[in-house]
Amino acid sequence: MGATTSPSPDARIARFSRAERWVHRSITVLMIVLIATAAALYFPDISVLVGNRPIVSNIHVIAGFVIPIPLILALASRAFRQDAELLNRFTAQDWKWLRSRDRRSGRIPVGKFNAGQKLNAAFSVGSIIIMLATGSIMFFNSWFPDDIRTGATFVHDWLTLAIVAVVVGHTYKALMDAEARTGMRTGHVSARWAAREHGQWAEKQRLGG
Repeated sequence: MGATTSPSPDARIARFSRAERWVHRSITVLMIVLIATAAALYFPDISVLVGNRPIVSNIHVIAGFVIPIPLILALASRAFRQDAELLNRFTAQDWKWLRSRDRRSGRIPVGKFNAGQKLNAAFSVGSIIIMLATGSIMFFNSWFPDDIRTGATFVHDWLTLAIVAVVVGHTYKALMDAEARTGMRTGHVSARWAAREHGQWAEKQRLGG
């Protein structure tokens, strides 16, 4: 057998399936709607500009109930399930990557997802579940006693602030990495970028894994 030929640095590597890109875009749109409508409901100055509070409230509620659906539907995709498994698995390299100050230099080869992406995914899914639960308590308020409703409102409001902070950070990181955005938009990334940012995964792709 001949030796395995390394791909050109300008070669493109498949990174995300169509289903995964669809889920990301759907969650992004719904999250923007939820944050925008939450701001309109929470801040009086914005609420005055919007005007029709009941419509804004209904949009917020509908988006909140819909946001888990893309994730559920995506479970039919094998690629999505495989990546979900990878995101749910922390390795020794991930801990090493987190502790390193030059984690983005490529010195520490990581898998398809780095530790930051795994933490972001865990936070996002956990937040969706908690916000759906607390939002449901607030929406079906007559079913629950006052202390449960008060607790749900408290958690919902404060977790919203955490979500906004994480979304801003995630957006900032994305804006700083054009190739990562290209990967999510087209499904492919350059071999050069993959080798630097996700060395273990890039090597596995090179070997046909």
